[in-house]
Amino acid sequence: MKQPLTSLPACPVETTLTLLSNRWRAMILRDLLDGTMRFNELRRSVTGISQKVLTSNLREMEDTGIVHREVFAEVPPRVEYSLTPLGQSMRPILDAMDEWGTHYQQQVAKDIA
Repeated sequence: MKQPLTSLPACPVETTLTLLSNRWRAMILRDLLDGTMRFNELRRSVTGISQKVLTSNLREMEDTGIVHREVFAEVPPRVEYSLTPLGQSMRPILDAMDEWGTHYQQQVAKDIA
């Protein structure tokens, strides 16, 4: 972990939300749970995110120890992103969000029909 949060909230739920902090981070986590990705792969998979916002979120996630960035000394340089073991430990959280979201979508569809 490069630069942990200097002061964590007392509430563990708030700590988790602080690390996720926005929808982009949850989407980045979702995609990296499937394995290592290059920057442009991530940019294509996280629909609607700008290059600047993706870069910023990846840097912050790297600083908090959730994402690992590996630079390969090639021409042109190749950079790959993956989840650290700490980032991988967020899988149950995203799985629960996926399950709840699926249930909600089904409920709404049933209510509309």
